Amino acid sequence: MPETARYTALISKNARQAADDMAKVLQVDIEAEPEKVEKITQRKDKYGLFSWEFARRHGLHLLGTTSTWFLLDIAYYSNHLFQKDIYTSVGWLPKPEEMNAIYEVYRVAAAATLITLCGTVPGYWFTVAFIDYLGRFFIQLMGFFFMTVFMFALALPYNHYWTEEKNRKGFLAMYSLTFFFANFGPNLL
Repeated sequence: MPETARYTALISKNARQAADDMAKVLQVDIEAEPEKVEKITQRKDKYGLFSWEFARRHGLHLLGTTSTWFLLDIAYYSNHLFQKDIYTSVGWLPKPEEMNAIYEVYRVAAAATLITLCGTVPGYWFTVAFIDYLGRFFIQLMGFFFMTVFMFALALPYNHYWTEEKNRKGFLAMYSLTFFFANFGPNLL
């Protein structure tokens, strides 16, 4: 029996035809279980995806999920988008007028690689090591929390503290920790 006929029988909820087709393909005896098919066909949602009932039941969860992921995307991709400016402000890159475009790309890539090796990759490995012990929900919650803490710690005292030359290494360490907790948290799951 062709593969499409088997799927057609499964889709049309014809348990007997599906069992016969599967028996031919697998070369074993399979009996249809009509009570399972009847339960599936009788169970229908009483409300649609874009109905008021769906919004009442799941709207708050949907709003919470989408808003946290939206905020994560703003923070995470802004870090990548403005990394050249960040590396210039902490002294890892010379000013743009002091280098050509190819050298600038090379220096930005080298700095991004260093941040990735110190923050992003260990974050992935920590998640792999602890996901079964801490759980996915806790890791995501912890990642969102610590990303927020480190972003505020970088942003609030920026003009008063992080622009001083002696504090640049601390700034880069905290900047790296934002990537660590992005990946030891929501970005991996």
